[in-house]
Amino acid sequence: MDPLGVTVLVAALAIATAVGLVLRRRDGRVRTTGDRGGATASADAATGGWALAGTAPSDGDRVLLLQLSSPVCTPCRRTAELIDDLRARQPGVAHTEVDVAERPEVARALGVLRTPTVVAFDRSGAEFVRVSGLPRAAELEAALAPVLDAR
Repeated sequence: MDPLGVTVLVAALAIATAVGLVLRRRDGRVRTTGDRGGATASADAATGGWALAGTAPSDGDRVLLLQLSSPVCTPCRRTAELIDDLRARQPGVAHTEVDVAERPEVARALGVLRTPTVVAFDRSGAEFVRVSGLPRAAELEAALAPVLDAR
């Protein structure tokens, strides 16, 4: 292999590694609505999370975790387990899972491009947290605490 080819190969590997490390670092990071980084969710979707999920809050519900999943997504199953564990420890948390293959309009309305994505809505239906990828349990719980603790 000529020196130019080796240089191009090494550069391509370095770029691919850097991109992979950045994506891995961002995976599962909890983002509040204020730092969504230009997500394209419409204003109607941002204030109507319960309606998008096809449900309404019951008396004790303070937060809806709307999970967007796909049928072949292994991290989606782990995310559902993590949320079920959170619900067992935190009263006031509701969970609805939406299959984006069956209801793509929900993903479009929220500007979701990958699964799993978990979007948290307060009781009024306003989005306040979003996680793309497998959530980090402690970070998710900490992000939900201000809404769950508000009386």
